[in-house]
Amino acid sequence: MAQNFVQSKVKPSKVTMFEKSSCPFCVRAKGILTKYKFKEGHLEIIDISKLDFMSSLQQYFMQTTGESTVPRIYIGEKCIGGCSDLVPLENSGELEKALESMGALHV
Repeated sequence: MAQNFVQSKVKPSKVTMFEKSSCPFCVRAKGILTKYKFKEGHLEIIDISKLDFMSSLQQYFMQTTGESTVPRIYIGEKCIGGCSDLVPLENSGELEKALESMGALHV
């Protein structure tokens, strides 16, 4: 179930972030992502704490990314990691370039 759920959400031209709303790292990552002007449907933030299969999702993240913690951030179909991975991408300008090159942002 977890694998199918993640695969149904993660798409090539989309940024998907799995979070828990009470997590300070999730709040920070969400703040970074939401400052960009995404086209409709190109950013999805999913609060896994509201799902009854949260623990199986975190087990799936561990199997596929090596980490079970949130946020788990996917740019396209690639998991870039969590907040500590997103911040350097943002600071270097690589995040904006990646979002532009995938066509996720309004120009």
